[in-house]
Amino acid sequence: MAAIMEAPQNPYLASVWSDLTQRNQHDPLFLQAAHEVMESLEPVLNENPEIARLGVVERLCEPERQVIFRVAWMDDAERVHVNRGYRIGFNSALGPYKGGLRFHPSVTLDTIKFLGFEQIFKNSLTGLPIGGGKGGSDFDPKGKSETEIMRFCQAFMAELFRYLGAMTDVPAGDIGVGGREIGYLFGEYKKLTQRHEMGVLTGKSASLGGSLARKEATGFGTVYFAREMRRAAGEELDSGRAVVSGSGNVALYCIKKLQDLGVTVVACSDSGGTVVDPDGLDFDCLKLLKETERKRLSEYPRFRKRAEFHPGKKPWSVACDYAFPCATQNELDGDDAKQLIANGCKLVAEGANMPCTPEAVSAFKEAGVSFGPAKAVNAGGVAVSALEMRQNASLESWSFNEVDEELQRIMASIHTSCRNFAERYHRPGDYPFGANVAGFVRVAEAVRAYGVT
Repeated sequence: MAAIMEAPQNPYLASVWSDLTQRNQHDPLFLQAAHEVMESLEPVLNENPEIARLGVVERLCEPERQVIFRVAWMDDAERVHVNRGYRIGFNSALGPYKGGLRFHPSVTLDTIKFLGFEQIFKNSLTGLPIGGGKGGSDFDPKGKSETEIMRFCQAFMAELFRYLGAMTDVPAGDIGVGGREIGYLFGEYKKLTQRHEMGVLTGKSASLGGSLARKEATGFGTVYFAREMRRAAGEELDSGRAVVSGSGNVALYCIKKLQDLGVTVVACSDSGGTVVDPDGLDFDCLKLLKETERKRLSEYPRFRKRAEFHPGKKPWSVACDYAFPCATQNELDGDDAKQLIANGCKLVAEGANMPCTPEAVSAFKEAGVSFGPAKAVNAGGVAVSALEMRQNASLESWSFNEVDEELQRIMASIHTSCRNFAERYHRPGDYPFGANVAGFVRVAEAVRAYGVT
């Protein structure tokens, strides 16, 4: 990936990029994320030359700490397995490290570095006092029993606990880590530390001090941001057809909120393929399959006669007005983008982290498709995680509506920041540029204020 990305024209940024590619040559995802931010920063540097002298960009591109550890656990057949665990604290200028844990066989150090780097700017955009971090393991929860997942979570936390704290590093969930896993992790943390420190993990169940609306937050927030994009264009997100990739929490609750607003969602996907329902997906059926029965989308047509499942297919060939990639990184490539454009798609909002390749983003920009980048669009999850931390710190429990109203306010504020910075630097409507600059400016100011640390 690094080989096809051109160095920035600004001499300082070009020097930083050269060093970065040399030091991280085996981390293409991280380099992709860093390049995407750096290519937006030249006008900011022209206004603020002190950024270069103080090495602010270099400091943001180098994690403050990286922890890699062994996780040994025993399966139900009493066979011992060994996985690798990660936790990266990327930047704590704005607050304690905040970012999810991902359990998936594809997880590598590169994956965690790219996610942690993105988290710096995403968290900055929320306006809340949280820094950027990320973690996870190459453990695969699929096909594992409840007891095996519990044992793994306990073994994972037995090493990770020493690096966590409500004012130090606060993990949440991500792919493969939901409320069940957070409960097991929190239980082991409590046992090891002898502290009921609720604010050390977010995404907990309500009975453990978790926030209502946390499960829905990333998906709902994705739609709230898309709604602001449509309003900025003088229209409402209250009709039309949408396709959504993925079928985890983000995708499910993106679908739910789109349907609440009046949009017909006609397709979603999982790793096995895509289900298309021309009458609109039945959210209750999807929720039953994915959250209760934990089955594949290939089972969906047994609930709906006109629905069809297409093995191995992506949802992007289905005609739509709006597309929401909510599965995983680099899932939507240049060819997919061309298909969406040809089918009349007018808005793409990234619910997953960096799901569109650079070629896809370029295609959308050239075609005039309104494009919302992940670091802004999917910030609702971490925003509500920070609200959970606030509730834990004050020993309060807010209602679902209170949390949802605050989420809508935060997403509207993020949208305003992105648009304002884009317009300030004569890039009106360029949401990726606006998000990068808005996120960078806030955290860069904090880094400078601390001096050299």
